[in-house]
Amino acid sequence: MASPTTTEREERPASVATAPPAEPPAGASAAWWWIPTLYFAEGVPNEVVMSLAGAMYALLGIGNQEMALYTGMLYLPWVLKPLWSPLVDVLGTQRRWIIGTQVALAAGFLGVAVALPTAGFFFGSLCFLWVLAFSSATHDIAADGYYMSALPEKSQAWFVGIRSTFYRGAKFFVSAVLLAAAGRLSGVLPEQQAWAWTFGLAALTYVVLAAYHAWSLPPQVAPPRSGRTAAGLLRDLGDTFVSFFEKPGVVVGIAFLLLYRFSEAQLGKIAQPFMFASRADGGLALSPESVAVIYGTFGLLFLTLGGILGGFAIAKHGLRPWFLPMAVAINIPNVLYLVLATTQPEQLWLVGLAVSVEQFGYGFGFAAYLMYMLKISRGAHQTAHYALCTGFMALGVMLPSMASGWVEERLGYVGFFWWILVATIPSFVITAVARRGVVD
Repeated sequence: MASPTTTEREERPASVATAPPAEPPAGASAAWWWIPTLYFAEGVPNEVVMSLAGAMYALLGIGNQEMALYTGMLYLPWVLKPLWSPLVDVLGTQRRWIIGTQVALAAGFLGVAVALPTAGFFFGSLCFLWVLAFSSATHDIAADGYYMSALPEKSQAWFVGIRSTFYRGAKFFVSAVLLAAAGRLSGVLPEQQAWAWTFGLAALTYVVLAAYHAWSLPPQVAPPRSGRTAAGLLRDLGDTFVSFFEKPGVVVGIAFLLLYRFSEAQLGKIAQPFMFASRADGGLALSPESVAVIYGTFGLLFLTLGGILGGFAIAKHGLRPWFLPMAVAINIPNVLYLVLATTQPEQLWLVGLAVSVEQFGYGFGFAAYLMYMLKISRGAHQTAHYALCTGFMALGVMLPSMASGWVEERLGYVGFFWWILVATIPSFVITAVARRGVVD
């Protein structure tokens, strides 16, 4: 299981992209003051919305059907993000958007913290998670735009690995530190209050980040915008849509973006609730601290390693020879969850081993998805077409994940993981079809 909406800065394996210079370019030292913290700030709310929220609701007793449906809907801002991204470029500077959205993120985290100890905590906290989701998606747009405008091309290339590292550091902070903190606090506080304090810590973190970036981000000089109105940009967006859907093979491309992770998207939403569920209910009865170690350390390590090796494989041999093997890598390790559900092992190392293998396979197999997005985006409007692809990528996670809880509650965990294996079939079929049109 991986946090499915891995976002754009994580999406281009460094080994597939242009290699960065061996030495930092002149003047790059100043960027160290803001790039690490900016991409840490970008990663945290994404991981909270995509992963931690589901774990929290499962631990607070929300059923899998409701949890998956309502947290799955939170992917919508990333689906729609290409629609309002041009407005971020017109309405104010990217620097102001960064600071403003970080303030909004602090308010969203605080709102969740305030709502959690109340009787209607589920829908109250969901409202503020929507604030987090839209603010996070908008922050993505502003941060990436600022990165490209504030740095010369050589510096951008050199910092690719740095920003990816700190983005993954944000995933560690959420899936290991915040989850473990909530688990520890629940030992001395009522569980809803424990989670409230955890989100309060996140809110404080973003108050500090917003204040720090107000000081550290270099002033931005807005480029000349004569004639660049919101209406004009929306017309350009319409032209971009038309040109995208006129691409040869676009129907197969969209089908691939929607179906390649059909099984993995469902698994990703239910995997942690399965870890937390009691053994009588078919789960593994693990503590939040144990799950934090499994996913936040070993899982993240093997996910990263798989992604790096997948990028190297494609860079060396091209996508076509690795397309089907990578589809196998992202799908077949899902059988390990069926093994865990049927055997319910008590040894933590066995669970950790299964998750590590699955995460490695996910990282390795996801490299094919990312490279395919780059290929179908090539040509005129490449950047805008890539943004549209990321919207379809988010939709391909959103829809299956919303239904996953309904399936699990009707089949049980063992039946659900059997279904997960059946659900790999669309991935294999669309990979075989899409591979025919791949030219390395």
